[in-house]
Amino acid sequence: METLYHQTTKLIQETTDLFHKLEGDPSENIENAIQSKINAISANCEKLDIFVFKTPINQRSVAKMRVDQLKYDNKHIQASLQNAQNKRRRREQELADREQLLSRRFGHDHTAINVDFLAQEQVSLQNSHQNVDEMLHTGSNILQTLRYNRDTLKGAHRRLIDLANTLGLSNATISLIERRVTQDKYVLFGGMVVTLTVIVLVIMFLL
Repeated sequence: METLYHQTTKLIQETTDLFHKLEGDPSENIENAIQSKINAISANCEKLDIFVFKTPINQRSVAKMRVDQLKYDNKHIQASLQNAQNKRRRREQELADREQLLSRRFGHDHTAINVDFLAQEQVSLQNSHQNVDEMLHTGSNILQTLRYNRDTLKGAHRRLIDLANTLGLSNATISLIERRVTQDKYVLFGGMVVTLTVIVLVIMFLL
């Protein structure tokens, strides 16, 4: 299990390096390479889930937490790739629309009138709408990540309590851990409210 875990961690690091390349050279080839890494990480996580149930009971909680962290990182990488792909497609569409608008000419008595200013206005309107769509998509991804993080924290909390009971921690220590989890929950909900508020304000400002 340790060998497969370290292999998966290395894949995540290699995927992060590919994202740095993607920033300088947005291309489908790099995106496909990233997707291939993501698929490999997902396959490794499925194998690791099987290994978790084969580990000794006193080590299973820690092993499960490590695998869950790998899944969380992979999910975050997948969301980042989708954002990068959407941005590239929007840029390509903007260029295509601009070329189409610039190529249009209105003829009258064999006289051609360039409509560059109309093209610029159209592109600006499209950029505004696309920026709003991008913010909504980003906000949706953030909310999904927060929900997944909440579920992960709940699972980690249950496993920590089980592990604490196994190790024989006192009730006072367990109570402190539970209070800390409650405080973290308030922070999580507060962050969600602030994020939604910012998205609504930005949309109202742009529209």
